[in-house]
Amino acid sequence: MNIHPTAIIDPSAKVPASCKVGPYCVIGGDVELGERCNLVSHVSIGGPTKIGSDNVFFPFGAIGMAPQDISYRGEPTRLEIGDHNEIRECVTLNRGTAKGGGLTKVGSHILIMAYTHVGHDCVIGDHSMLVNGATLGGHVTVEEWAVVGALCPVHQFVRIGAHSYIGGGTTITQDVLPFSMTSASRDTHAYGLNKVGLERRGFSKERIAKIHHAYKVLLASKMNTSQALEKLRAEADRGEDVDMLVRFIEESQRGVIK
Repeated sequence: MNIHPTAIIDPSAKVPASCKVGPYCVIGGDVELGERCNLVSHVSIGGPTKIGSDNVFFPFGAIGMAPQDISYRGEPTRLEIGDHNEIRECVTLNRGTAKGGGLTKVGSHILIMAYTHVGHDCVIGDHSMLVNGATLGGHVTVEEWAVVGALCPVHQFVRIGAHSYIGGGTTITQDVLPFSMTSASRDTHAYGLNKVGLERRGFSKERIAKIHHAYKVLLASKMNTSQALEKLRAEADRGEDVDMLVRFIEESQRGVIK
């Protein structure tokens, strides 16, 4: 086991021999690391926290600390992190709250850049990216492959749809549509389809065309949202991507950014 002599590890923590724990790291009780994790230096991990394999934590991260919620009374809530994540400098990942389900969950293959904050009870999907200074309030869901740009504050209970892209400095107070691009420079509107991102992820021209058609119905027609959804539901062979988009809008509690 490669543990620097200045590191402090609680006797109840589970740290496999394949892990590397660098200088001045602190690992608290009820923390479990997976294989081959690397704590570069000055990383603090509190528990209960369960971390998968092959994760890298850069200096001054505060992982699994108590939620920033005035109603929290010390309940044993949790943070769970998947595999193959890169968590950069000064990131804060808070545990859940009892009233919010008790769990903050981070998936796998995620890049969380410096100074990002993930609040209590958030769910972060696989292959997503949180760029420097992104700030997620409690109960935020970021679906797979979504990108939250630098210095973006995201309101509590908002959902960020799969494969969406949010430009830097955009304040998000409503749900972000899957496959969309949203930016403050466009008055915080969904201004187009994230076509480049979809192409990079192997979406066929046919899939992209169906999604593009759905967006024209939703955003470029003179129909209101209910009429647009009714039209899309009535179309044959709309595809599973459009079905996901329709469900996302139907299930929205805060409304969607159009």
